[in-house]
Amino acid sequence: MIECDIDENREKCSCTYPGCEKKGKCCECLSYHLSKKELPACCFPEDVEKTFDRSFEKFCEIHLKK
Repeated sequence: MIECDIDENREKCSCTYPGCEKKGKCCECLSYHLSKKELPACCFPEDVEKTFDRSFEKFCEIHLKK
């Protein structure tokens, strides 16, 4: 099993949600967002991530434009 380096993950995390308890804990973050039928911040460009619209629909909208 791969070890999770939370400190290294936290440095790379693009989440701008203040006080996020899952920052750097990618497995927890992904599981949380998928349970809410959305994707984590790292799946979106910075300008879209800041809107906190992390829906599958928004993901498709921005990626199908290209």
